[in-house]
Amino acid sequence: MPELAISVRDLTKVYGEQTAVSHATFDIPLGTVCGFVGPNGSGKTTTIRMLLGLISPTGGTGTVLGEDIRSPEEYLSRVGAMIEGPAFYPMLSGRENLKVLADLGGFSYSRVDSLLVKVGLGDRGGSKFKTYSLGMKQRLGIAAALLPDPQLLILDEPTNGLDPNGIQEIRELIKELADNGTSVFVSSHILSELEMISEYLVMLRKGKVIFTGRTQELLGRQKAITSIRPEYQVDLGKLTEIAQGFGYETQIENGAIQIPAGADLGATLNRAAFEAGITLSSISTQQPTLEETFFEMTEDK
Repeated sequence: MPELAISVRDLTKVYGEQTAVSHATFDIPLGTVCGFVGPNGSGKTTTIRMLLGLISPTGGTGTVLGEDIRSPEEYLSRVGAMIEGPAFYPMLSGRENLKVLADLGGFSYSRVDSLLVKVGLGDRGGSKFKTYSLGMKQRLGIAAALLPDPQLLILDEPTNGLDPNGIQEIRELIKELADNGTSVFVSSHILSELEMISEYLVMLRKGKVIFTGRTQELLGRQKAITSIRPEYQVDLGKLTEIAQGFGYETQIENGAIQIPAGADLGATLNRAAFEAGITLSSISTQQPTLEETFFEMTEDK
């Protein structure tokens, strides 16, 4: 059994004079949730289409579940996917739609009802698809992707257009699938969600991979910001001088000094402020979020 769900080396796709994906290289271990992020037009959907055998790469190599992506018939029976939103017959029920897809894929009907329960549609399986909310339609799409009982699930923007409750439902479903051993490769523009569920990340910018690795590794590279607020605003100037005296860069925002450093400096500055007769009302440290890190790494420079 392969140790990697996905592995690509120098994967490239060129359309005419436009390079959609350029020499992408990354590995995704089995049994993990991997977030796939990048601005619109960065090559995410093109990469997913190459992984699913929907388009052929211009160059490079790749494997999915240990099989070459140029022979998708060797692995697609073990892969489930939902890209560009689910498409179903509006006049058929959710259950009937899944049975149609089971027939097309050669899957047993025996999984249909259990999948409806798994995605939270157990009580609405008999309702027509046209009566479903957007969140229900997305969940039925995931149920369809799970028909082959896949080792790897690939989801392209599964929370697109959903309200906060719908987003939470999809998040919990993805976590449950991963806990039960399914590898999940998920692209989303809702980075706060990916930060909560993704152990690994692949980040694209203009068709190139700019980060691949553990989510916490990426966040750990970024500088934390420590905010120090004096009890009396009149002490801001003196407190700034104290911080700069220790070699820290400072910036005043909303009545507090912002310093690009971790929590370790808190005790030092608290002691120095006390010795200078300054009382602090708060010291807090924040690590940059995935969204902040993403915008910093993908902004045009």
